[in-house]
Parts: sequence; structure tokens; C-alpha cells
Amino acid sequence: MKLAVAGKGGAGKTTFSATASRLIARAGHPVLAIDADTNPNLHAALGISTEAVQRVPFPPTTLVSRSFDGPALNEPLDVVLDRHTVDAADGVRLLRMGMPEHADEGCLCSAHAVVSALLSDLDHKVDTVTMIDMEASPEHLSRGTAREAHTLLLVAEPYFRSLEAAKLQAKLAKETAIARVVVLANKCRTDADFDGIAEFCANHDLDLIGRIPWGDEVLDADAASTPLIDFAPESAVVTAIEEVCSVLVPPPPLVGQVR
Repeated sequence: MKLAVAGKGGAGKTTFSATASRLIARAGHPVLAIDADTNPNLHAALGISTEAVQRVPFPPTTLVSRSFDGPALNEPLDVVLDRHTVDAADGVRLLRMGMPEHADEGCLCSAHAVVSALLSDLDHKVDTVTMIDMEASPEHLSRGTAREAHTLLLVAEPYFRSLEAAKLQAKLAKETAIARVVVLANKCRTDADFDGIAEFCANHDLDLIGRIPWGDEVLDADAASTPLIDFAPESAVVTAIEEVCSVLVPPPPLVGQVR
């Protein structure tokens, strides 16, 4: 399963992606977390030091060739993952897309193409859950970076600009092959916050699948440079994310079960 997480900047995409990745791994799934943001910081939310990720190179653009079907890897997927992933807690593997190294170096089209090619090849890893933390713009949809995802999860805060961003990205996603588009209400301080998001989703035919409450522990964990799941494992926020994961990701097959 490939799950892309998107939404307006600051909506909570990275906190959700990191926490959900580790919870899903604890449930028994192999998990690959992809930081598809050109300002990558998923590693910190997963508990990986900057020094550790800097020792592993970004996937080079030479990994990808163009075809009529879109970008494709020209090296075996397992080789790419072995060279360019970093191990995180609970068995999660992290791969980072890339970032600009200098000013005026041009667009990052080729970095997006690498992610798209990886996602295409990951169809062969049927047991793996791939969590893609997207950047805060609709660019991943206009470039087709997220087109190989099975589900697009739009994280929305209870205010108009965040909801409008979710509506726009849901509209664009419907023009792609993404099978399922859902909305997650985040940072809800009151029932009225959630009710406002629910009303917006109902008015715009958006599938609202869950609610995450506001939690000061999210800010405290960030200030302490500690993953939320380690800083406050029993918090209402972590519990809510776990509930969302149970809706999005089926349990792994039992050992010896016919798949």
C-alpha cells in the first residue's frame, strides 16, 4: 500500500507521517517512509539524527530514465533502497527525495521523477506500506509525483485556508489514477472545530475519515527534538493517529496465511 500525505504548510503532515509510519511498523508491516519534500525534515520526526541522514546520499537523478509510461528506475529497486535508505526505530526505512544545494540551480523536476519511479516499482513489494510525506503545495499532483499512490490523505486544520488547500488538492487528485482521496481533521481544539471541518467536507463531497485533537505535547516534543511517539506515547494525539492507521491500513497477514 502506498499512502501519500499532503495538505497546507503547517497542517501536521510530517508529524502524522512519522508517527503513523512507526505505529504501522509496530503492527507488523514493513514500512518505507519517503520524504518527498524539497525541504526534508521527516528524519527528525522519526528520530534520525541529521548526521545519520547526511551519511546517506540522495538518490541521484541518473537512476531514472524516461519512457512513454513515465519515469522508470534503471537499477533494481532493492539496490536503490539499500544504497539510499536510513534505518529508523521500529524497523522503518527512510528515503529522502532531494533538496536544492545552491541558489538558481533550477527546478527539481528530476527529483520528483525519482520519487515517481520508485513508487511505480514499489508495486512489487505487496507487503510494504509506503508512507510519502509530500511538500506543502499541489506540485506533487501537477508533476505526477503522487500519481502512483493508492491513497491520498489530506491533513486539514480547522480554518478556511487549510480547508481550501485540501479541496484544491482533492480536485486535482480526481484527475489522476489515485484510487482514494480522504481528509483527516487535525489540531481540533473543540467539537466545534471538528464540526466545521465535517461540514466543509460534506458540502464539497470530501471523505472525512478521522479526527486528531490539539495537543501541546506535539510542540513540546518538537522543542525537545524527540519524536512524538517517544515523547508522549500515551497521548490523545498518538492514540488518534493509531485509530486512523487502523482505518487506512489493513492488518498484516498472519504467518503462513495464504495471500
